[in-house]
Formats: sequence, C-alpha cells, structure tokens
Amino acid sequence: MSQSESTPSDGQPSRAVARRVFATEFNDITYTFKESDEERAPVYGLLPTGERANRVFVAGTLTETQDVGSDSEYWQGRVVDPSGTFFVYAGQYQPEAATMLREAQPPIYVSIVGKPRTYETDDGEMNVSIRPESISIIDDDTRDRWVVETALKTIERASEAVTQPSEYATMADEQYESAPELYREEALAVLEELDGADEPAENEMPVS
Repeated sequence: MSQSESTPSDGQPSRAVARRVFATEFNDITYTFKESDEERAPVYGLLPTGERANRVFVAGTLTETQDVGSDSEYWQGRVVDPSGTFFVYAGQYQPEAATMLREAQPPIYVSIVGKPRTYETDDGEMNVSIRPESISIIDDDTRDRWVVETALKTIERASEAVTQPSEYATMADEQYESAPELYREEALAVLEELDGADEPAENEMPVS
C-alpha cells in the first residue's frame, strides 16, 4: 500500500504512515503487537481490514471535551464521524493537543493525527483511544474529503485482504471475528449517504 495515505505534513517523513480509518473499525482494534524486541520498538494496532497502524489520521465533529484528570489536567475529547465515536486523550505529554481541547468550543470539525492506545477496562473489555500528536480545526469541505478518502482506503484494504491477503490480513483473520467485508459495506454506505445528503446530518453539523 502507498505510504502517502495521510495528508498531514509534520516535517518528519520518517514517521510511520498515518492510516485513515473510520471510528467503527478503529474501535474494533483489540490486538496490538511489536515487530522487534527492542524496548522502544513501535507498537502497532492491527486493523480488522488487515493493515498495521502505528499512527492514524481521523476527522469528525468534536462534540464534547472534559478534564478527566485527578492530580493534573488530562483532557478527553469525543470526535464523531459518520460511523461512530473516537475518544481522544491528551495530558502533559501532549501539551499542544491538551491546550486545543481545553480551549475548544464544540461542536467544531477537527482532524487528528495520533497513535492508537488500547486499554483494558475494569470488567475485562478491551477499549481503544487516540493519543493525539496534533489536532487541527478544519472546515466542512475538508471533513467531507476525509470521509471520501477514508472510505476509499477502507474499501481498498478490505478488498485486498480477500484478494491479495498480506501477513497482516492473515493475522487479522486469526485475531478478529468481523470479516473485512463488513467494513467495506459500511464504507460504501457512508459514500452513498454523503453523496445523497445536501448537508451534514443534524447531529454532526457544527453550529456557527
């Protein structure tokens, strides 16, 4: 797959490609792995459509922010795309992102580049959130372009997982019950909905 999947330019081309992914697929990530025994080796989240993701590129409506920290500020943001909700967390080690969440006035459209982080809840369920490297306010046209491009990337990954399965697609088949076809169908539905809509859905549209 092309290494130009993400559009953000952060001046650090050596970083892993940021995968475009919808919230539904992102939230289904439960398996992470390293490809090296080195202490600082990158941790990858395994996408159910058969690709590894050390970084992701998402966009949607920032609908809510709150400081959930106890001893120090630790900001949570809820970001909604056409398929579901991302949860974003930023604290002292992500100062710019934390400041953005602190000062944001939802609802607004945002794009986020960050790392997937899985964690186990008290009842034993595995959840996943984003640790942001950057959060940017965007307009509705940029958000719509992200939706289209993410849908196309999802369809591409899901199709290749069936027709030309990589080692990661094989790994996903072993780790997950959901078939790639489910995410392909969802991406197609998102494209149809966007194409048929004159404006964003009421529960996603920011108020100016």
